[in-house]
Amino acid sequence: MKKRTLISVPVIAALVAGVLFAQDITTWIKKTAGDKPALAVPDFRGAGDAQPLMAVFNATLYQDLSNSGLFEMKPKSTYPLNNPQQQGDIRPQDGKGLALADWASPPVNATHLVFGFATITNGVFAVYGNVDDTRQQTVQAAQLLSNRYLGSPVEADAIRKAHEFANDIIVKFGGSASLLDSHIYFTSSRGGAGGFGTEIWVMDWDGNNQKQLTHLGAQLAHLAISPDGSRLAFTSWPLAGGQPQIGMVNAETGRKIPFYNQQASLNSAATFTPDGMKLFYSSSASGTPQIYTSALDGQGFTRITSTRGNPTEPKVNPKNPNALLFVDGNPKEQIYRMNSEGSGMERVTNGEGEASNPAWHPDGQHFAYAWTRGYQAGEFNVFVADIAEPQKYEQLTHDGRNENPVWAPDGRYLAYMHTPLKSRNAQIYTMRADGKEIKPLTTQGINRYPVWGVK
Repeated sequence: MKKRTLISVPVIAALVAGVLFAQDITTWIKKTAGDKPALAVPDFRGAGDAQPLMAVFNATLYQDLSNSGLFEMKPKSTYPLNNPQQQGDIRPQDGKGLALADWASPPVNATHLVFGFATITNGVFAVYGNVDDTRQQTVQAAQLLSNRYLGSPVEADAIRKAHEFANDIIVKFGGSASLLDSHIYFTSSRGGAGGFGTEIWVMDWDGNNQKQLTHLGAQLAHLAISPDGSRLAFTSWPLAGGQPQIGMVNAETGRKIPFYNQQASLNSAATFTPDGMKLFYSSSASGTPQIYTSALDGQGFTRITSTRGNPTEPKVNPKNPNALLFVDGNPKEQIYRMNSEGSGMERVTNGEGEASNPAWHPDGQHFAYAWTRGYQAGEFNVFVADIAEPQKYEQLTHDGRNENPVWAPDGRYLAYMHTPLKSRNAQIYTMRADGKEIKPLTTQGINRYPVWGVK
């Protein structure tokens, strides 16, 4: 049986001239480098025992700001010899880096200076972070952000504080909500029973702190997460043989949550409604697979489609619970839309190649998907489109097999599954929403079906 992929976190982005993003950052992404805030980010220094933590802090801070796509990052090779560490260090005139004008003028040409320092006092790691507008005439007018970040004197907390400071800067300049408390869930062969099973794993949004969540002893796929981040639904194939069924676990503990599967040779690809109270899924209870809806516990199920193409992967619009995307077609899958009662069905993709894995953006206007357009059968890449004009699409990936795109809660990043050509070792990657800053998050085992949620 062919296992179709499923994305459950509903996310996607608007695109113009090859770049796309959610409404709240569209204006930033369209800007050229000269239109974006130009940041100078000299390395923070640490007093005494804090200094060994500064290398990882500085690298993380710079990377977060650069990867956001919101700023023009000024190269450190152009910086003055000195830089202020706190507001009191700034001089009206200096010429060596302690005046804001030193950073606003050539060769730096920065519009904003990010600076600060760190200490360890009584076992507390403290970072003092500042952002000043270099174009202002007084320190009082220049100061945009001045915060203190407290943690333990360990590398993990130094990284965390850098993420927090970077996030505050991004939000200050009009970016969207933080990813700090978001997690990516995925299936992994690591820890799978008998070398054949897979289990659900979880990691931080940046790939750190990977850990096994479940110990179910089965082959798991098609993950979906509830809007509140509390539950994970999945499809489970018993290793000893048997019918695929829908399962559900607590996203924090991995403990099973009861779910009723109706009698069928296939129950699969569940997804949550925006209010988290219902599910849509694919079931063969009527003979061939069709889309059904049910209560959160699987009870009260109702069939809503009657097609010949084995429909699957239903995705509910996060802004309009009456609008669904789904995959239909046998053997040539395409993406369709319909209302929540199964009427108004029409094809969205153009019929070329195979298209699957639709994923809504939080704005409810755009969607991402995997498509084989222009490639050999089975060689998918990630594309994005506007639901109002689906024939105007943009390609984000270009090598290997790229599937299961899922958008971050802030709409600025995607996670997806990448498999190199002539390989079976799928891994989870992320990229910025313009297709840049591609980063592998997993490297060990085989890892599939990412979903992105916030606890």
